Amino acid sequence: MSTRIQMAEGNHAPRRRVHAFVATLVASAIAATGCGGGDDSDDDSSGTGGTAGSSGSGAKGGTAPRGGMANGGTSGSSGRPPTNGGSGGAGRGGSGGTPKGGADGSGGTSGSAGESGGSGAAAGNGGSSGSSGSSGASGSGDGKGGAAALAKKLGREPNFFIGMGNDLADDHNEDGAYTLGVTLDLHYAYLAGLPGEGGWPDWNENGSFVNILTDTADAHGVTPMFTVYAMAAHGEADVSVLVDSDYMGKYWDQAKLLFDRLAIFDKPSVVHLEPDFWAYVQQQSGGDPSSIPVLIHDFVPDCDDQPEDLVGLGHCLIKLSRMYAPKNTIGFHASEWAGNPSDTVAFLNAIGAGDSDFIVLDPLDRDAGCFEAGVDENCQRDGKFYWDESNQTSPNFHEFLDYSKQISDGLKKPIIWWQIPFGVPSDTPGGTAGHYRDNRVHYIFSHIDEFVAAGGLGCAFGTGAGNQTYIDTDGGQFQDAVTGYFAAPTPLP
Repeated sequence: MSTRIQMAEGNHAPRRRVHAFVATLVASAIAATGCGGGDDSDDDSSGTGGTAGSSGSGAKGGTAPRGGMANGGTSGSSGRPPTNGGSGGAGRGGSGGTPKGGADGSGGTSGSAGESGGSGAAAGNGGSSGSSGSSGASGSGDGKGGAAALAKKLGREPNFFIGMGNDLADDHNEDGAYTLGVTLDLHYAYLAGLPGEGGWPDWNENGSFVNILTDTADAHGVTPMFTVYAMAAHGEADVSVLVDSDYMGKYWDQAKLLFDRLAIFDKPSVVHLEPDFWAYVQQQSGGDPSSIPVLIHDFVPDCDDQPEDLVGLGHCLIKLSRMYAPKNTIGFHASEWAGNPSDTVAFLNAIGAGDSDFIVLDPLDRDAGCFEAGVDENCQRDGKFYWDESNQTSPNFHEFLDYSKQISDGLKKPIIWWQIPFGVPSDTPGGTAGHYRDNRVHYIFSHIDEFVAAGGLGCAFGTGAGNQTYIDTDGGQFQDAVTGYFAAPTPLP
């Protein structure tokens, strides 16, 4: 096993987050009832009328669901984590309207899109309903070639993407990504938890949190991205929930609601599926996704053609996206700690990654210095986390990029590197809360060509826990980096 994925180094161990998480955003759901600007008419087109919701809040300061919470504190809606994992401000915002029936109209067209997609569509789940069809547009060829095609599919110039997320403010026009003086490519937010349990569908009326963020992103010329984090609602690595009818009923409800809401938006978007979950089940299944049962048929008639196991779970999520939100793009998460690259490629292909649009990796979800200091309860892993920029000693960036390229080439999908920390380089290990050292921003913006060569579509930066360096504590590093980059962006091949 190569050094880049050695568990003993501690760089890529599972995060073992605490899960009191986003469950109590009651105020967000209540506040949504009177603040929307959307039309309530039955006409399908009225669904997009809810743009006034963009003035609502998304809980600036809420603990990020991915990355762990301190002391079980309640959180805001995936906002920038607060110190000590405490309670984030309740998200308030307009409901974005409550259109009726607006999500159903776009389902039947995705099949023909698949036929023109080359090899990406060929594996389409038995061919029913055109499932997984539209992925072909970006699925053929290797990950590097697919990156430019995917950028165009998302309605953007075929340049390497830069995005940001986990940055929500009380006024979403002031979310961190929109305060940098340049137009980024992606803005991401978490969709955590289950309906009826304080999860994202409860944050605003009828799940309109999604449209509040899509409409705000669109107004700023940015493509919205959502990280679905619902499989950890009752704790991570617990496969028993996959055959719990109450849990899976709610899980499928939130999945269908997401794609209905993206159908209302009716513009390009990005959905990132369940970070870490696939790695846990890869390990627990011994690499055989057909060995773990999953309840599907009782809740998703559209996926009656899928097996009731992890294979069917992955393929069904893609199918729902293609059927109900054909302008959306969708991808799985690959975790280095899951196993060696070839095993991870085989597992992800089996659950449907070959029919998806991209793959997501994360180089580290918190500042390296936070782990080095060892005083923050969110940073209690042993190992080496500050990578060698000269690539002479391990761990280093070339090792990680070699791993990334094996995943991209194996799946024939472009990569989005995600939730990359904001820390500033220093020769002194550690740091203090809000000022921990890290060198990923510095290295990436100095070596974007290397990330393109590894199969990259782009990088999305964000904090993964409380007390991390942020754009208001990094001395202007990130703002300067994106300003320089967008003056002369790097083309995708």
